[in-house]
Amino acid sequence: MPMPAHASTDPLADDWRAGGFALYVHWPFCAAKCPYCDFNSHVSANIDQTRWLAAYLTELARLGAETPGRVLNSIFFGGGTPSLMAPETVHGIIDAARAHWLFANDIEITLEANPTSIETSRFRAYAQAGVNRVSMGMQALNDDDLKRLGRMHSAAEGRAAFDIARDCFSRVSFDLIYARQDQDRAHWRRELTQALAMAVDHLSAYQLTIEPGTAFGARHAKGGLKGLPDDDLSADMYLDTQEICAAAGMPTYEISNHARPGAESLHNLIYWRQGDWAAIGPGAHGRLTLPSGRWATEAHRAPGAWLEAVETRGNGDSLRDPLSPEDRALEYLLMSMRLSEGMQTARYLAHGATLPQPRIAHLIDLGLITRTPDRIIATETGRPVLNGILRELAA
Repeated sequence: MPMPAHASTDPLADDWRAGGFALYVHWPFCAAKCPYCDFNSHVSANIDQTRWLAAYLTELARLGAETPGRVLNSIFFGGGTPSLMAPETVHGIIDAARAHWLFANDIEITLEANPTSIETSRFRAYAQAGVNRVSMGMQALNDDDLKRLGRMHSAAEGRAAFDIARDCFSRVSFDLIYARQDQDRAHWRRELTQALAMAVDHLSAYQLTIEPGTAFGARHAKGGLKGLPDDDLSADMYLDTQEICAAAGMPTYEISNHARPGAESLHNLIYWRQGDWAAIGPGAHGRLTLPSGRWATEAHRAPGAWLEAVETRGNGDSLRDPLSPEDRALEYLLMSMRLSEGMQTARYLAHGATLPQPRIAHLIDLGLITRTPDRIIATETGRPVLNGILRELAA
């Protein structure tokens, strides 16, 4: 009997369902470029929000037609600085997503925000548009370090913005950066304790990394950025983070992320559990499982090029590459092992991958991983050296 035209030829066609389905919306604009940032963000004084909304709606219609009947578990507005979007733009995108997909009863709709007064003034309008979670770029809780990081808010403004967010949204997260210039363990432990006392339910703590192509990268190459912690001190700060967050009832659930039980970022879990996500906006990366297989998508990075492509061709993607079973297995390994729940071995093996049993036994003997009947999990000792574990497992 011939296969129906819509049927999948992919033996792993339903694998994405173990992770879920999400929509990522990239807003590429910022009020200023942070010196450490290597994300696809651009400073622009004038933005035609009506034109941009029309382009997003065109992309949603295209992707909705490719993935009909799906249940949408999450929407994430990232950037850039999405809190510079007009509330009407956010509202229009959410309404269009609802028209193309079924919304899960517990759908998570997150918007990244900076804690400046002009942005927090929009919080209530975002909530009315359907946003139920906000992720705030606090980065530091003292003015000197905020200035060094190129942030446009003060510590007091950050705390005030957090209070406003708490009034508007059911869930609030914020980011902090550690291993900053002249920061020692005592300073970081105090700051982290202060942050956790703010009744936050989700915290992302990222080590400051100096990336090529950023202002910090150029400064560092010229011998600037004095006082950065060395690797040993940075590692100690990472361990301090795990200890303090766990004691506060916010254990790690992913290498850099901590949450109270039930407050984990659903959107990011879809990434780490290798679900599917449609991605729109300049530079947005997506993963879609279609009848023809699983595809990696990437949109044009430059805002102008993306906008022109959508308006003239009805498609903002710059590439769509097929992912082989080997690609999919490696992605699942790399992403799932970041989680405290670890990797489901059956899903990994279903991609045709194999597990190097002698190396697994050695990693267990070293106390770097544990193995249950259905999972492999990095231990607390293993997480700081996860890259080494991954090299052993992938070999």
